[in-house]
Amino acid sequence: MLVCIQFISALNLPNIICNYALHDRQSANCKQDVIINKVAYAVLRKSIKKIIDELEEKSRKERTKRYDVKPEDRMLAITYETGQFIHSLIVGIRAKSALELGTSTGYSTLWITDAILTHYKTPRITTIERNPKKIERAIRNFKRAGVSRFIRIRRNEIGNVLKGLPRNAKFDFVLIDADKENVIEYARLIIPHLKDGGVMVTDNMLYPKKYRKMMHQYSTYLASRQNLQTCTLAIGNGQEITVKKG
Repeated sequence: MLVCIQFISALNLPNIICNYALHDRQSANCKQDVIINKVAYAVLRKSIKKIIDELEEKSRKERTKRYDVKPEDRMLAITYETGQFIHSLIVGIRAKSALELGTSTGYSTLWITDAILTHYKTPRITTIERNPKKIERAIRNFKRAGVSRFIRIRRNEIGNVLKGLPRNAKFDFVLIDADKENVIEYARLIIPHLKDGGVMVTDNMLYPKKYRKMMHQYSTYLASRQNLQTCTLAIGNGQEITVKKG
């Protein structure tokens, strides 16, 4: 626990979590000095938020089984709480480039895009997905949100894309929300492309429970790497926050 607290302090997570709380307007005493108030950004963010809210409603119905969805069509998205957190995290570290493993219908991609737009007019997001139907849905969502120009979708198996990344491809932020069976291999391939000081977030560390043993092995692997600092936080379905040491 002490190591986790020290890690959070080193990453300046207390202030980031403080800003994260502002999404629900429950923490009036938090200092929010990271948002650039620009008219263009405000208009675009309104469009992004509209699509995020629509997708969150669909995801909520899916999680509560309010309607039947074929396994291959399920969003399997991050939780709204997780979206809020990674948004504040990206804003806090001033990330400009991001890599996402598992686009699904673009829900988490929109959170990432909105966060980067806080500081930069031209975010660079690369997202990987193999399911053609989900890619089609994501493309529609990105178009409706007005952010298509910022997002590059790689249509292939994640491992194949990662192995083919140019040696000089570097990212400030990485989100892993894909198949758990290969998560260690994905991390091994990604770490060389994570910038020094960059942050990698991995979803589903605690839930569903059936993945806990697998994800514990993953966390142990990350902790064994001398160039990484990592910690598990009980946000959403459980997030592994990993920083590459400079």
